[in-house]
Amino acid sequence: MQQQQATTKNGNSQVAANMNHGGHELFDVHEVLSCAIGALDQFMMYRQYAQDPELIRILDKQYQFMESQYNITVECFKTGQAPSEKTSTYLIDNVLEPVYGMQPSQPCKPVQTLSEIKDQNICDYMQGHIKSHASLLTKSALETTNPVVRRVLASQVQNFIEMSYELFMYQNQRGYYQVPQLNQADMQQILQAYAPASGAQMPAPNSGAIH
Repeated sequence: MQQQQATTKNGNSQVAANMNHGGHELFDVHEVLSCAIGALDQFMMYRQYAQDPELIRILDKQYQFMESQYNITVECFKTGQAPSEKTSTYLIDNVLEPVYGMQPSQPCKPVQTLSEIKDQNICDYMQGHIKSHASLLTKSALETTNPVVRRVLASQVQNFIEMSYELFMYQNQRGYYQVPQLNQADMQQILQAYAPASGAQMPAPNSGAIH
């Protein structure tokens, strides 16, 4: 009898943990996980077209990281509890200074055959997936009621920002992603357009407010 009660209690606790999700959260995390699968599948397909060893290295590194974060998210989403592994931090091996300025380049257009897909196309596609997923993680974390799942989603945002910057550096160094700048006078005018706050005095509460 005691064993049956303990089993029932454990079962009820597991059900309670699994039910620790709001409606918006269920739909948003479902979208996060579905999009993560899509990105992983796309990265696998892109790999057969990539030629540059450096691009292949970045692709493999980002794929492995996304896979690990996907597994952690699935685990805490299904259980409602802390995952068995902590979320990782994505680190860029070597941060490079951006190359500023515009150089003449060929106009962009859709490829007409698969043979036209080059490394520039591949890193553009990867960048699109990473940026979209960073935005989706942010939006979903704001709608998540389960505190564990919320922190797992939120912790991934910074990592996907780093992954996007890693791809930007690869694109920028090869002239695929050019960065225009304003002239010095216009830049300085915008940089000097704001001043620090000096310590505002908040008004007293409205005594006639309805509670």
